[in-house]
Amino acid sequence: MTQTPDLSHRPSESTTAIEWVKLQLDVDAFDLARFQPYVDTCRTSGIRLTTLSELGDTPEHRRALYELNKECSADIPQRGEFFPYDEYHRRRFDAPGFDPRGVVLALDGGAWIGMAATSDQRASGFVFNEMTGVRAPYRGRGISVAMKTYGIGFPGLCGVSTVRTLHHPLNLSAIAMNRTMGYVDASW
Repeated sequence: MTQTPDLSHRPSESTTAIEWVKLQLDVDAFDLARFQPYVDTCRTSGIRLTTLSELGDTPEHRRALYELNKECSADIPQRGEFFPYDEYHRRRFDAPGFDPRGVVLALDGGAWIGMAATSDQRASGFVFNEMTGVRAPYRGRGISVAMKTYGIGFPGLCGVSTVRTLHHPLNLSAIAMNRTMGYVDASW
């Protein structure tokens, strides 16, 4: 049975039809040596990379993730109003594909500054990058690339080697970042 990825950060269904940009990454072909310097740069600049699992999947941390996701999602083209917490909780944390090991966080001291949430869709042969975002004051430092690189082992934990994601066609920076990292256009 195919599980539908959580699209809680995507526009409502009332938005006019959009040709989403579908991308896919073969993890076995991922050039870790090329992108590891992004992780190293974060660490040397004081940015801590961790997962929700490592930090602790607690109600307080889930609320902090919601606030971070809500803020970062505001820049997605045609996003519309973000979901209230109860609905987000149902769509994100109660979803069958939720795994706190797939939620990478970037922390600056105690401040949550970035997230890269990936869901477990192993029954369909892939994991799905639900949302990657960094708070505006921290953008342009390669933190998104660092988070995605830090989490590149998650597909292996799920027994798959494919990562899928999709983007609004006007979200050019996210599309470009993923293509730089080796994602290719897909037609799934």
